[in-house]
Amino acid sequence: MNYFYVFSGKKMKRVFFLVVAALFAAGVVYVESDNITVFSEGSPSAIYSVPTAKKLIALTFDISWGDKRTEPILKILEEKGVKKATFFLSSPWSKTHPDMVKKIVDTGFEVGSHGHKHVNYSSLSDEEIRKQIATAHQILSDVTGKAPNLIRMPNGDFDKRVLRIANSLNYKVIQWDTDSLDWKNPGVDTIVNRVVKKAHPGDIVLLHASDSCKQTHLALPAIIDQLRAQGYEFVTVSELIQQTELKSKTIQDQSTMNQHLHDAAGM
Repeated sequence: MNYFYVFSGKKMKRVFFLVVAALFAAGVVYVESDNITVFSEGSPSAIYSVPTAKKLIALTFDISWGDKRTEPILKILEEKGVKKATFFLSSPWSKTHPDMVKKIVDTGFEVGSHGHKHVNYSSLSDEEIRKQIATAHQILSDVTGKAPNLIRMPNGDFDKRVLRIANSLNYKVIQWDTDSLDWKNPGVDTIVNRVVKKAHPGDIVLLHASDSCKQTHLALPAIIDQLRAQGYEFVTVSELIQQTELKSKTIQDQSTMNQHLHDAAGM
């Protein structure tokens, strides 16, 4: 027995578009396959926060230049009894401010690398990326007496090459989940409200202690008090990471992570 299928013009047109769409999707998958593999399990990743039920939070401070803001911030942390925080230091600043670095270390705060030149590492060659990280590593090791293993890239910029090279040099790339935007100097209350409202267990908070950030030390007391009132405990980034098996919120391949823009001189 013979069967005949009659397709209307509308049905044929629908089938045609479905086939074209499927082919297009397949083409996109093929073209983007190099990017897709970047998200495979086990590939190097950046840490933005740590999943934990505990009310732990890490205050982090980037320093690239200046000598007016670090001292007041250290004084506030001392007055408020905050003994755990992480400072990401650029190596040129560390080299020219050894006494300040020593004070950070002697106080018991954690020190991570903020690189050498304050440029977007994703724009550099593999060799230059390695050189920048290694140069900063040597200087920070000499100044602090301890080899760092955490790094926050200048401008928060990285791509999969930067992640891969940093990983090969035994570094964990640390980003943030809460950006205080203190580098914009938007007002003390704005900085406080932004941090307190966005804070969550396992959060990494981005703050700065460079001279261009004129309001951070003014906002810090209220940030500390209000987070404590919510039950938060302040820990270092390394202590935060120890809370999990590194199943943290990650992005493995992002060509430009300029979530905060530093001025031309670097921060």
